[in-house]
Amino acid sequence: MNSAEARLSLKNSPTLWWLTFLLFSGMVFSYAQRNSLSVALPFISKEFSLNAEHKGLLLSAFSWIYCFLQVPAGNVTDRVGVRRSYSLGFLMWSLLTAATAAIKGFWSLLFVRSLVGIGQSVAFPASARAVSNWFRDDERGTVTAIYLTGVRLGQAAIGGIGGYFLSRYDWRLFFVVVGLLPMIWIAGWMMTLRRWESPETGQVATTKKSFSLLEGMKLLKRKSVMGVTLGFFAYDYAWFVFTLWLPDYLMTVRGFSKDEWSFYQAFPYVAMSVVIILSGLASDWLVRRGGNEVRIRKLFIVAGMLFCCLIVPAGLVEDKMTSVWLLTAAIAGLGLATPNTWTLTQAVCEKEIVGTTAGLQNFGGNLGGIIAPLLTGVIAHRTGSFAIALGVVGVVLILGILAYWILIEDPNAEK
Repeated sequence: MNSAEARLSLKNSPTLWWLTFLLFSGMVFSYAQRNSLSVALPFISKEFSLNAEHKGLLLSAFSWIYCFLQVPAGNVTDRVGVRRSYSLGFLMWSLLTAATAAIKGFWSLLFVRSLVGIGQSVAFPASARAVSNWFRDDERGTVTAIYLTGVRLGQAAIGGIGGYFLSRYDWRLFFVVVGLLPMIWIAGWMMTLRRWESPETGQVATTKKSFSLLEGMKLLKRKSVMGVTLGFFAYDYAWFVFTLWLPDYLMTVRGFSKDEWSFYQAFPYVAMSVVIILSGLASDWLVRRGGNEVRIRKLFIVAGMLFCCLIVPAGLVEDKMTSVWLLTAAIAGLGLATPNTWTLTQAVCEKEIVGTTAGLQNFGGNLGGIIAPLLTGVIAHRTGSFAIALGVVGVVLILGILAYWILIEDPNAEK
């Protein structure tokens, strides 16, 4: 993409819409593969006799490496560009997902899932940098909403279609199909961005500084960076409880059958996808009308996280359908926050370090991704109650709201 194209709008550029589609479809495949374990876990646990603590370890294993590679992966994206970093990461995590079919027990599965996190560490920093490079400020919310809808569609697809597949075929075949089928995306991404991303257009590397995890942490001295990191920890804590424990919760705690489970675990993500799109459109519309971008995006985040607190009563009610509808409302409400968590980060930091800062934000989020499934499993196993674990989610969400509202400042207002 040349400098003239970079100033185009979604209103008049098919090129930008195609890039948006690639970002969207990349997230569909990424999250279908990422969530493949949680969908298959009820079947795997029967074969290997796994308890709730084993499941919690497996569901958090992905995040162990993924989390600590976020800042380095973001800096790699800033230095070498989104085309190469995203495509190499995609290739790696797809092959490892397929390799899950060969695992022999708990420890080998734990090892493979940890390695999948290496490949997927580039996905969000690369996507955030692409949006920052090539889209206007008042369209970032819409584009981010669209590609994040791919996250939810990927989860809904792997939950619905994957659940149907697993009820009829072996779980090992499931991982082979899920791992290898999406790899066609890599060819489309590489061929398309070959012309758009080049040293001559300045889109490959806008920073020459290399950040280690420790050096990237120095950005936390900025209140706003600390705010998005802590706030996203809370967002992702809730999110990972939803995505990683929902299938097992519906089957083992609420007693849904296999056919019911495949439908009801997909439905919340469909509802959330609709809300994400509406949130992105609405927040961009308010920005275009002259509203303060930082304040608007903070308001959407706070409202979404407050709505997500419905997860607490969802664990307390006795009727299983009431629980499902409360969970659906909670996760759909979180969609108000979803696109704005990423566009707010772009609004409060310089473009040259967007990839690194987004990596730091995702580092905080995935600390939540490590702790949430593990702590949920421990609480459920030791107390025999998921309601207590879901109550902890509500407390974490309130703390995250405070971090977003108090710590994040408008950089323009400071000048």
